[in-house]
Amino acid sequence: MHVHAVGAIIFDETNRLLLVKRARPPSRGRWSLPGGRVEPGESDVTALRRELREETGLLVEPGPLAGTVDLPGPDGSVYLVSDYRATVVGGVLTPGDDASDARWCTLRDLVRLPLTSGLHATLTAWNALPD
Repeated sequence: MHVHAVGAIIFDETNRLLLVKRARPPSRGRWSLPGGRVEPGESDVTALRRELREETGLLVEPGPLAGTVDLPGPDGSVYLVSDYRATVVGGVLTPGDDASDARWCTLRDLVRLPLTSGLHATLTAWNALPD
C-alpha cells in the first residue's frame, strides 16, 4: 500500500533547520522533517499547512518542491513523501500531534541527534543542510 505524505524544509533567520522528534512509529524517538499524510481530496499545499500547524504550531507558506523520497512504513506500506521548502509566516513553535519535541537545528545538531534513516544523506543531496 502506498501512502502519500508531505514534509517541510524550513530554515529560521539564522539558517537553522526545523526538525521534530517523532512521538509515534515509524521511527519513534528519531528526529525528522515535520510533515505527515495527505488526506483524501487534500492538495499537498493544504496538507503541508495543516500538518505543520498540528506538529509545530507554526503557520507556513509552502514553496517549491525540494524532492521526493520513498520511506518504509508499518505493515509493508510505503510512504511517498514530497518534501517542500517552506517559510514560517506565523505561530509559535510548540510540539504537538505526533511530535514529542520540535527545535531549530544547526549542522552540528544534525550530527549528534538520532535522525530518521537516510535524512542526512537526503538533505545533503538536496543542498538543504543548515549552517
